[in-house]
Amino acid sequence: MAAVLHLSVRKAPAKPLVVFDGDCNFCRRWIERWRELTRGAVDYAPFQEAAARFPEIPREDLEQALHFIEKDGTVYRGAEAAFRSLGTVRRGRALVWCYEHLPGFAPISETAYRVIARNRRLASFFTRVLWGNEVRRPTYFESRDLFVRSLGAIYLIAFVSLWLQIDGLIGEQGILPAGQHLQFAREQLGPDAFFLFPTLCWFNSSDAFLHFLCGAGAIISVLLMAGLAPVLSLTLLFVVYLSLTIAGQTFLSFQWDILLLETGFLALFFAPWRWRMDSNNPAPFSRVGLFLLKLLLFKLLFMSGVVKLTSHDESWWNLTALDYHYWTQPLPTVIGWWSDQHPEWFKKFSVAFCLVVEIVAPFFVWAPRRLRHVAAGLLIALQLAIAATGNYCFFNLLAIALCLLLFDDMLIARVLKTRRPERVPDNAGALPIAAIAVLIITLPINAMFIYSAIKPEREWPRPISMLAGYVEPFRIVNGYGLFRVMTKSRPEIIIEGSADGNNWLPYEFKWKPGALDNPPRWVAPHQPRLDWQMWFAALGTYRQNPWFVSLLERLLRNTPAVTRLFAHNPFPETPPHYVRARLYEYRFTTWTEHRATGAWWKRDENGEYLPALSLEDFDRH
Repeated sequence: MAAVLHLSVRKAPAKPLVVFDGDCNFCRRWIERWRELTRGAVDYAPFQEAAARFPEIPREDLEQALHFIEKDGTVYRGAEAAFRSLGTVRRGRALVWCYEHLPGFAPISETAYRVIARNRRLASFFTRVLWGNEVRRPTYFESRDLFVRSLGAIYLIAFVSLWLQIDGLIGEQGILPAGQHLQFAREQLGPDAFFLFPTLCWFNSSDAFLHFLCGAGAIISVLLMAGLAPVLSLTLLFVVYLSLTIAGQTFLSFQWDILLLETGFLALFFAPWRWRMDSNNPAPFSRVGLFLLKLLLFKLLFMSGVVKLTSHDESWWNLTALDYHYWTQPLPTVIGWWSDQHPEWFKKFSVAFCLVVEIVAPFFVWAPRRLRHVAAGLLIALQLAIAATGNYCFFNLLAIALCLLLFDDMLIARVLKTRRPERVPDNAGALPIAAIAVLIITLPINAMFIYSAIKPEREWPRPISMLAGYVEPFRIVNGYGLFRVMTKSRPEIIIEGSADGNNWLPYEFKWKPGALDNPPRWVAPHQPRLDWQMWFAALGTYRQNPWFVSLLERLLRNTPAVTRLFAHNPFPETPPHYVRARLYEYRFTTWTEHRATGAWWKRDENGEYLPALSLEDFDRH
């Protein structure tokens, strides 16, 4: 079964010894990898130096194969020598067991070894192509530093963006007051409400406290950007943003909100456990924590790509999705308008590129370093293209921050022309144990989320469904999938007010389409959450969006916190007596139409969304 030489050497080494071909570039590169993995448990020597010490081993054998010499003098060669050398440490013992006990493992391994040994020049070529000159396990001290600081910047954007509009959204006089929401939850659910809605706003939901949470989040974000107390900062940021997300109801129900929470939570198990990050003296990191974040990146992108195909939307299958996307997305940019003018072949190519990158590239998250770097470049290029044509707040920045984890220290040091950090041992102690616990709990849920993207009709096993239910309130394991079904029309709601019921004046939003000559503009990474929700409301009815009726009531009362969310309030002094909502179908203009009229949009009236209301209607209810 095994290729063990029934041979012993008289001068056994004091420590297990690997003898390799010192003139072989392929051998030298991988010996460096093994040297790191065995952590001093094994010595290594080229046969050009060691052959004289062990005359019992024929020189031609030493030239042809790797040899491993135990402390008792026993000699092994070939694949078994490789496995036994790695088996000197705990993580490699499974290979030795498989070699000795798993049927077929030994002959297949030895055959593969002989093929590689006879074609070492070719193997060396592919090693350089896939790994470069460095095949040791990559380190991620620099990318960890960039990722953690970038995450702090994204948290800062999220908190400040929400802070600017929180009074009008969920304040005491806002559209959906957080206090009323929590009070209703407590009345309906009793003590369970505190677990199902984990938020600090149970203690206080006043406007002052909401501002305190946003301000505290912004300050802690700056501390994280500065590298101060990263783990403590990440913990506080998670708690504060989760609190605001729960209190924010529909206005904080976007995929990037839960993505930020999941990323921030998993970052706890990757960030350095020190009071200050120091690139000159990096702390060890948990590779399990890194795996969790890479798994999140894989899940985010793979699910986003697969659901487009499993939704059976023909526009994704026939590559016509971009015939609609640029002008039907929530808040297009002027580049989105320009991209809509592209020829059909280029739009189809862009759809194909998107699908390939989202479905195929994520598998290279764990590929050899050069393939991993190429995949990261493609993923980042896709995110930049999405950000250029549409306003997706901080989503693209967050996806790019996760992609930074695919760049190892060797590449970053070369690009930034900095000194490469010294290799330090992996983390020990409680952090890897906690990361492993999180992996064990979340892996089956993540697996089902990914599987449900492929088979959306398949029911979850009851134990996994129950486990997902327990962790769901904390937003730490989530499913993703943007634009599962492409929207193929663009209904827009125009809100109008009137003092007499005859003359109607429109309320202009800051960012969503309204006046036809207003160009699409950039607003990202800020998210005008009311403008975004108006897009969703237009796809349904006002009965499906009760917050919309509350919005109209606030306009009838001219509530300052709410009217500040608009670009123009046509009734600045006296509130309107009536408000109504009309529905229009919007579409980008063509180059010819834009040159002739200066308009960026064209529209057709599509009837009534909500009939005229007055305060008397609300008072009766």
